[in-house]
Amino acid sequence: MSTLNLLYKKQYEINDSIKIVIPSVGEIIDNEDSYYSIITVLTAMPIDLMVPLDDAGIDYTEINEYDLFLIMSAGLKAQDTSLVFGDLDLTKFEISVNQKNGKIVLYDAEDDIVIDRATHARIAGVLRKIHHLEKNRRKPANKEAKEYMLKRAREKMRRNRNRKQESQLEPLIIAMVNAEQYKYDFEGTRELSIYQFNESVRQIIKKVDYDNRMYGIYAGTINAKELSQDDLNWLTHK
Repeated sequence: MSTLNLLYKKQYEINDSIKIVIPSVGEIIDNEDSYYSIITVLTAMPIDLMVPLDDAGIDYTEINEYDLFLIMSAGLKAQDTSLVFGDLDLTKFEISVNQKNGKIVLYDAEDDIVIDRATHARIAGVLRKIHHLEKNRRKPANKEAKEYMLKRAREKMRRNRNRKQESQLEPLIIAMVNAEQYKYDFEGTRELSIYQFNESVRQIIKKVDYDNRMYGIYAGTINAKELSQDDLNWLTHK
């Protein structure tokens, strides 16, 4: 997904029937909890939800991300998904068997729209690109490691159970508006697409790191010969 050109887009077409909306920062921050819960359902890896899966009697090491999506897809029907899928009506989709290949899919029989494994992978890939999300590919080496990871995750969930959910975006917006490299005020930031904002955050972090390295070189505490070309050019974009 690294070749996607999303900078000026308001939406990205997955296929003729499905598009991914790229909402503004303002649209998201007005509906933040709901929006990010939907993004979680669409991009989660089994290891991210190991505790709920274990509580449901499902071994998180034995299913893949598409199987997890199918399990969680019913919950999307009760939510307003317009900031992610536009006018696509997810309430019409049911888990079905593709008669051509016998694979399990989500199918809207009324409009003849299919979300299969490949379509879900494209949807998740675009959303990960927009939000700088990485797949959690960790796997326990053995049964003991699996049980230890599960125990730690359960303890973390217990600690956070009564903690008030905090905004993901608000601290970033405040930090960026008060950074000298950032050229937008609070109202201007609301108008940026979430992709434009996330890319700006990443680039400013890269610029600050670059400036600190240059100060280190000038002060003699960093050897420029030990740095890569990427370290010496803040304009590179990865």
